Parts: sequence; C-alpha cells; structure tokens
Amino acid sequence: MPASATTHANYGDTTNMIQQAVGLFAAHMQRNSMMARMMGPMPKGTAGASATLRKQTTQHMPIVTCQDLSKGDGDEITFHLLNPMKAKPIMGSAWAEGRGTAMSLSQDKLRVNQARFPVSLGDSMTDIRSPADFRTLGRPAAQNLMDRYVDQSLLVHMAGARGFQDNMEWVIPTTADADFAKIMVNTVKAPTKNRHFLADATDGVKAFALSSSDVDLGTTDLLTIDTVDAMRSVMDSMALPPPPIQVPGDMAAEDSPLRLWLMSPTQYDSFAASSTYRTYQANALARAALAKQHPLFLGPDTALWNGFLIKKMPRPIRFYTTNVMKYCASATTETESDATIASALTLGTYAVDRSLILGGQAVAQALAAARMSGVPFFWSEKELDHGDKVELLIGAIRGVSKIRFAVKQDDVDTITDYGVVVVDSTVKTPGGVL
Repeated sequence: MPASATTHANYGDTTNMIQQAVGLFAAHMQRNSMMARMMGPMPKGTAGASATLRKQTTQHMPIVTCQDLSKGDGDEITFHLLNPMKAKPIMGSAWAEGRGTAMSLSQDKLRVNQARFPVSLGDSMTDIRSPADFRTLGRPAAQNLMDRYVDQSLLVHMAGARGFQDNMEWVIPTTADADFAKIMVNTVKAPTKNRHFLADATDGVKAFALSSSDVDLGTTDLLTIDTVDAMRSVMDSMALPPPPIQVPGDMAAEDSPLRLWLMSPTQYDSFAASSTYRTYQANALARAALAKQHPLFLGPDTALWNGFLIKKMPRPIRFYTTNVMKYCASATTETESDATIASALTLGTYAVDRSLILGGQAVAQALAAARMSGVPFFWSEKELDHGDKVELLIGAIRGVSKIRFAVKQDDVDTITDYGVVVVDSTVKTPGGVL
C-alpha cells in the first residue's frame, strides 16, 4: 500500500500523538451532549493572527469558551465586563458638556490546569485471557472519562455546588474528597444572594430563606408549573437578569427571547405532571422550526413555556437530609454560610435538587495548548515492564469558572452571578433511589 494511503500511524511514530490529539479535540468539541449544545460555534476563518491564536465562542450562549493557543501568558486569564450604566437625559438647552456618565469595568479571573486520565491496557496475559482487545477499547474508554469530566465540571461550576449524589457516573468526587478543589481548578462559588431561589408550595417561588438553620424547604415544595410562572414574574422585575440566550440560527431570538432552564430528571418529571405539558412540548417543536432544528429545541424531554426553554440536565445536583448547602447571606460580599437540609426530608423518600436558569455568559471555559500536541487535548501511550504492559493516557489543559461581577446598583457593589439563577426544590425519591 502506498504511504499516502496509510490509515494509521505506527507505534513510535513522532506524529502519532499529535494526530490523535487533534482528532480527539475535534471529536470532543463536536460531541452531541447537553453541555456541547450550550456553546456557540467557534468563529470561522482566519482574519489575522489574533483570530487564529485566540478564538472565543459567542457570548450569547451559557458557556463561553476561549481557546488561547498563545504562550507566555501564564495559567490565568482575566474577563472584563462593562458595568450597566444608569443615567437620565439632559433636556433642552441645559449644559451637557462635562456631565458625561462615567463608565466602569468589573473583572473576574480563572486559571487553567492539566487534567489527565491514565488507563491500563493490560499486559501479555490479559491479551491471552480476554476475548476483547483492550488496546482497541482503550481510546474510546479514555475519551469517555475526559468528556464526563469536562461536562460535569461545567455543570458543577454553573450550579455553584457539587451536591452529594455519588454513583459511578460521576468522575468528579464530592467535596469530602481531599482532591476536590484541585479537580475543579477554580473555586466553586455558591449562588449569589440575588440569584438564589426556592420553590414554594404556596407562592410558586421565594428568595432563599432559612427555617432556623435549615434550608426552608418542606415536603410539599416541589417544582411545578406554578414555579415556572412565578419565576417569570421574578425575572421580569429582577434588576439585571441574566441576558437571554441566542441559539445560532434562531430567527425568533430577538422578538421572543429565551432563557434555558435545566431541571434535574426528578424535577422535570414533577413539572411534566402538568395537564398542559403536551402544549409546552409542542411549543418547543414549533420554535425548533424557526431555529434550523437546533438540538437544544429537540428531544422528548424538552418544553418551552413563558420565556423558558426547559430541559433535563444530565444528572442531578442533589442534597440529602443533614447535608450542608452553601449560600450567600449578603448581597455585597462573597462570604458563604452553611445551611442544612431539614431532617424532615427523610432519606430515601425526599431530597433537594438544584435547577439552573441560564442566560448568556453563565460560565467561562478557557482552553490552552498542550506542549505535546499544540492543542488543548493530548494522548500518550507507553509500554512498561520491558514491553509487557501498556498504559494509555488522555489529558487536557483547561479551566472553568462561573462569571461573576460586582455590579453597581444604587451606588452599592452587588455581587452578581452574571448568567445563572438557581432554583432549589424538594423532590420525591420513590423506591429509595438516591
């Protein structure tokens, strides 16, 4: 076979790792997952060196990804926001010169770090004893681990909490693990006071509150259609609500703005119990026709109502009885306090789940170039013990942080999660499913 027709690189080929790494990064960015759909596309074309070296997805989607392949800038990047301005017009012949409204910038920073998953491909005896080819299975298994890490780290940073569900699907451990902070790279920040709400059986929703030292949620405070309607009223009257998302290709984005509401599977099932749920599903399908069938509008667990595109999140951010939930008691500081989940929410019968209302620029994700490949993802395959054993490694250099600013309101700096609001609710866990 001619060299140009070769479809693989031999072991030890100096281009092998780079070819695989580029392929891995492309597959990761194009994967059909909930988190991938929440990013806009990278800009196309190469209009100048800066566009080639630094690419950033659209600011109108919840996850803003900056791919910076330049070197020498350290492991930290800074994001800037022009603060909203409050002013009144100067009328008639009144003197305007020198009375300009001052502009101010807020900033936030995030760090990137290297994350790696080594996977053992076995040894000579493994090849003899196993009916499967572990070297063939190794790459997709490793990529699955990295994809889960990326998606779960995005979810946890947006939620401002890891929660305590800890089944085998989670690759990010709970906060009880000594490595949790390292794995998350940047600090997981509890929701700011002006972005934290609770479902309420009487009024639909209320601001985060305590009952003694417990989160003020009881057995009847489920997430329902009344919660959705109440949150629409809250968002309409909220100062500086998260900016609406603009899904690529959505012709109705300007005239009928939306925010994305991610509910845990159990919360979504409670919401879907509404007698008019089929109408909400039909609304999403109708909007899909205006948005070139973008996958965010599609799927059986998708609804559209009252300015919210409502979908199931991949896995719940869940708290159980006596677990600690972090919250911000003050609107002007980032100081976090502890609240417990009420013991009345019996383990195995009830829990508390967190839902997320997302606008544009909820979290920032930064990607940096790995020295080995020149792209954010990289592979390594190594023989050990005189060639008897083989280990595969997948790695990525990235970081995520919730976008938060001190926004001046009435001359007071109010700490604000820019693109995300959380709504916690009680959920029933029938059959003791945790």
